[in-house]
Amino acid sequence: MIVETGTVVAFESDSIWVETIQKTACEACVAQKGCGTRVLSKLTGKTNRIRVLLQQCSADDLTIGQDVTIAIPEDVIVKGSMLVYILPVSCAVIGASLAGSGGDAMSILGAISGLLFGGLFVNLQSKKTRNDLRYNPVLIDDGGIKQTLDFL
Repeated sequence: MIVETGTVVAFESDSIWVETIQKTACEACVAQKGCGTRVLSKLTGKTNRIRVLLQQCSADDLTIGQDVTIAIPEDVIVKGSMLVYILPVSCAVIGASLAGSGGDAMSILGAISGLLFGGLFVNLQSKKTRNDLRYNPVLIDDGGIKQTLDFL
């Protein structure tokens, strides 16, 4: 279970938006200037907004600016990363290989088609799991880690 502390910044009917401070290992990393993550971190800022589903409490119990603790299982992070990164690229390679017998132009079109298909699948899967407690961060209290693990 990955646990993070953040600040409530907005409310929705079934969820809240929590802003967390991005933590990086850039200060301790040897690569320093040759790392793309460091450059992207500087461009995008230092905070992240995360949509958190309300599991057992209501939004009435929370206020904007309140510090809260959120959690998400590690396997959800791994599965989500594989879905978002590996699936579209795999579909692009498969599309290029299937259309490859028609020449370079067909290989390019096949790769683009595969990439678009993979992206569409990721988008549909994202909409499908948008309100599923198993695949989203949940709000926990100080003793709520065990309760959340039992729930999931």
